[in-house]
Amino acid sequence: MELKARIALVLGLFLFTFILNLPFGFLRSKVRKLSARWFLYIHLPIPLIFLGRRLSDLDYRYIPIFVAAALIGQIFGGKLVF
Repeated sequence: MELKARIALVLGLFLFTFILNLPFGFLRSKVRKLSARWFLYIHLPIPLIFLGRRLSDLDYRYIPIFVAAALIGQIFGGKLVF
């Protein structure tokens, strides 16, 4: 795959991961820490992120990038106020 296309793909999946985790971070911040729902809100987006990475044919070396995007999304989502 061409370098520009791979960069665009990684950036797109980074944004997807970030945006996907925003509502889960918001929901996580509204429940008791370490409760079952708290763990669910953290781990529920992971299969979708995994599926996106596998369908885009990116290997395991990109996982830290998507973990960072998920953490940032969870943190920013937890700070949202409605």
